[in-house]
Amino acid sequence: MDLTVHIWVPIVLGVIVVFLLLLIWSSRRTLGSNLRLAFAASIDELLPSIAELTGGEVQEGNGVRVLQNGDAFFGALLEDIGRATISVHFETYVWWQGEITHRVAEALAAKAREGVSVRLILDAHGSLSMEPEVARTLEEGGCGVCYFHRFRLRDLGKLNSRDHRKLAVIDGRTAYLMGHGVAEQWTGNARDESEWRDTAVRLEGPIVRDVQSLFLRNWLTVNDELVISPDDFPQLEPAGEVKAHVAGSAPAGRFSEVELLYKVAIAAARESILIQNPYFVPHESVIDLLADAAGRGVDVRVMLPRKTDSRLVRHASHAFYDDLLRGGVRLFEYQKTFAHQKVMVVDGVWSHIGSTNFDHRSLQINFEVAVGMLDRSVAEELEAAFEEDLESSVEITYEGWRRRNLLRRLGDNLAYLIREQL
Repeated sequence: MDLTVHIWVPIVLGVIVVFLLLLIWSSRRTLGSNLRLAFAASIDELLPSIAELTGGEVQEGNGVRVLQNGDAFFGALLEDIGRATISVHFETYVWWQGEITHRVAEALAAKAREGVSVRLILDAHGSLSMEPEVARTLEEGGCGVCYFHRFRLRDLGKLNSRDHRKLAVIDGRTAYLMGHGVAEQWTGNARDESEWRDTAVRLEGPIVRDVQSLFLRNWLTVNDELVISPDDFPQLEPAGEVKAHVAGSAPAGRFSEVELLYKVAIAAARESILIQNPYFVPHESVIDLLADAAGRGVDVRVMLPRKTDSRLVRHASHAFYDDLLRGGVRLFEYQKTFAHQKVMVVDGVWSHIGSTNFDHRSLQINFEVAVGMLDRSVAEELEAAFEEDLESSVEITYEGWRRRNLLRRLGDNLAYLIREQL
């Protein structure tokens, strides 16, 4: 009998292991990204369809202000918070340490003491480094603070899904979407390694209602409180001439809204694609789309950071360099500091700014938000910023890249194996 047990125990354990591996493979396959695209139209012609497919609607008459780096972003944000009379809604993944965290907390608490409704959604993981004094400032000031996916045993299955969105809505009339977190690294003007490079957008006009709706739906999810009133959704008059649409993704289906947005934009490009992204580990199908675009004569340029806060992600992205360079995509590495902006510009007319990285975690696991804008002047401003960043970048050539040593190639390939969790 003992011999029988010794035989069957490893067999049963082996079957369990195979079953679990099959389960993991099946779930990953369900969330696969092998998307086939069937259309032949420019991105401006496709914009209404893109918005519908990504859960949004094209809103006309919006005012857009692009904010480069921390000085411009925090200056504008704190000024708008100071003017708030009804509500301030703020959602972020990162809240770390530094003087700016105290300034933002004190500004929010001051508004709450005046009777303004201040609500914050902070990711429980991304805000672990928040200083206790800052947390007390928010709490004692009367701010409503909810933590997304706290570390609780009953929510163990949710812990891998994080709220990576970064947005703010003031009085239901002004909205921000950004790559910036609340931390000292995001202050300054990208002058050296201590000041990270990033891009935000300040929005006015009808599109603000869509950003407000995203925040309040997530507030309902984390707090079980339904906030709905005319004050939170005021009538918004046109504030400019920009057509805009918001995509807010959550891990609920095979394709995320922002993944669809990225892919359709790439496939629709006829002249140019500019991408700036800090974490570039996309599905192979995205690599194919970029190479296909370059093959049909589109000027495809991708800028990634040389300096990063995640060496694993950087090594994993290196695994794609060969395919991109062979496919005619031009690659640049920004040298001065960590370039954290998530920007895409297509055909000099459509632009994208948001919280979404070009990796599996952002496109399939995390909660994200992005805004697409159809406006040549906005696109030209972002293109000019790209050209300026090129002055601090080095182009990666195929011949030079193939000469890297065997140890670096091994590190790249090992990091690539765990790309879906980076």
